[in-house]
Formats: sequence, structure tokens, C-alpha cells
Amino acid sequence: MMETFIFLGKYSPEAVRDISSDRTSNTITLIKEIGGEVVSMYALLGGYDLVLIVKLPSATTAMKASLALTMLTGISFQTHPALAVDDLDRIIGEARE
Repeated sequence: MMETFIFLGKYSPEAVRDISSDRTSNTITLIKEIGGEVVSMYALLGGYDLVLIVKLPSATTAMKASLALTMLTGISFQTHPALAVDDLDRIIGEARE
């Protein structure tokens, strides 16, 4: 079963200079090579520059992906597990039984 992770990225000055569609393609390829799937990617305004929504098999794989993406792109990532609200509601319902 794949788990969802949110990658919040901040560009370094060097990473800004290297923005390209090739780097985006390399990011998607890297995630696929470690057994994951990029669901979506967005550029942001504010405290973070990027958000990637990624499906990966485990937290260990997410850590590997985060480090590998930083080494590949020069972008610093914070990586967070994410749970669908429907799943949270179900879990809470089960805990109350």
C-alpha cells in the first residue's frame, strides 16, 4: 500500500538558477525509480517555493526520496506524511467504539 507524503521545498540561490523542465522530469524519474509516484507539483508564494504530493511505500522511502531530491536539485525539502481526512474520520470512529 502506498502512503501519501507532502514535500515542501525552498530554493537556494543556486537552485533558482537551475530551474528547468529537465530538472522537473529528473525529479519525477527519481521518484519512480525508488518505487513512488508524483501525484502533483505546484509552485508557491510565501514561506515555501514548491509543494510535491507524492505516493511512496514507506516513511523510510520518503526519507530516501527527500535526501535524493535535495542532492539532485539543491532544493531543501521538509517532508511530511499525509492522511486523507476520510481515513482520519474512520480512525477516530474506530477509536470511539
